[in-house]
Amino acid sequence: MDLAREYRLAIQAAIEASIVIKAIYSRGYEAIQKADGSPVTEADLKASKIINQVLSISEHPVIDEETDKIPFEQRRKWKKCWCVDPLDGTKEFIKRNDEFAVNIALIENGKPVLGVIASPVNEDFIVGGPDLGVQYATFQDFINGANPAPIQRNTLTDLFYIIASNSHHTPMLLDYLKKLSDAGLKTELTRKGSSLKFFDLSMNQAQIYPRFAPTMEWDIAAGQAILEGIGGGVFDINTKLPLSYNKESLLNPHFIAVSDVNLSVWI
Repeated sequence: MDLAREYRLAIQAAIEASIVIKAIYSRGYEAIQKADGSPVTEADLKASKIINQVLSISEHPVIDEETDKIPFEQRRKWKKCWCVDPLDGTKEFIKRNDEFAVNIALIENGKPVLGVIASPVNEDFIVGGPDLGVQYATFQDFINGANPAPIQRNTLTDLFYIIASNSHHTPMLLDYLKKLSDAGLKTELTRKGSSLKFFDLSMNQAQIYPRFAPTMEWDIAAGQAILEGIGGGVFDINTKLPLSYNKESLLNPHFIAVSDVNLSVWI
């Protein structure tokens, strides 16, 4: 199976899951608490089932937030796998602020080579990877047979929009903003939930996304593939290297995502 086929398969899975998520969002739902204290809804579970069914055509194994985790001794042998968050931003979904998404990434030898992030509310998606560039489309356009339109590489300006999480406020973020200010950068802070922040980074509405609170691989893998497709990246704040995936621990280190690798000097 070549990357072009996987590309369309990932889009199909994201759209089908998004349609179900939006239907549940419109009619109402109940949230329950998982063992780790995080919430889950009917939408998370149904989206997970749909995505896994669609991706099964590829025969690549799947790492999914809502399914049982495979032991690392087995996962370490995988050359390719999917990394999926069926409903990224469940807290935002429950708050009903529309800021949630579907994340699907294809991982090859620990690196994200393809990512799709879909917005169930806006009914659109971005897709791309390091060797694919980045494209945008609405669900309806794609269903009607139109190819996603290329997104041009971002241009840097004198004002940098820093985008941060709605839900996680840390002293490290304030320290980081002070560092940028002390260096003479003009910045403006905005906030948004879920991986929709990668929409803003990819479409030149934000330039830097610092994250100093926990995330899991399925939260970020699709966004990293997309940013790398447009000339940006996601970097570990300690090693300064791109994040890697299908690790023994699926927890990400703290990172800074940038729309342009030239901004990696601010990690």
